[in-house]
Amino acid sequence: MQVQSYLMFNGRCEEAIEFYKKALGAKVEMMMRFKEAQEGQCAPGSENKIMHSALKIGDTVVMASDGMAQGQPLEFKGISLTLNPKTEAECERLFNALADGGQVFQPLIKTFFSPKFGVVSDKFSVSWMVLVEQEMVKAA
Repeated sequence: MQVQSYLMFNGRCEEAIEFYKKALGAKVEMMMRFKEAQEGQCAPGSENKIMHSALKIGDTVVMASDGMAQGQPLEFKGISLTLNPKTEAECERLFNALADGGQVFQPLIKTFFSPKFGVVSDKFSVSWMVLVEQEMVKAA
């Protein structure tokens, strides 16, 4: 069994995909617009919104959609996605890319469990923990 993340961007999915392609090197594995659904399944004005997408970020697939695309402000509460880059330099690059237009909650610091750890909410209000795991540092 596998647990996967599915993010709903409420009308901003395409913008989010472009951001994650640039910031994280995400690759679009699949993308379907509402206009590609069965006839009558698409609300007027949402034809070009993203019904479903799959983004490969590192070794993980994150799915995303515009959901109901009502344009309401996004709220992702009680969840963080975690990035585990192999080097401190890559950790800093990813953290700074996600922080662009977002909010830093924990600047990158050295902790007992990581030489670099930080928490940031990107411009879509998705929370990210970015850290280099000790085992990765020892292996490098």
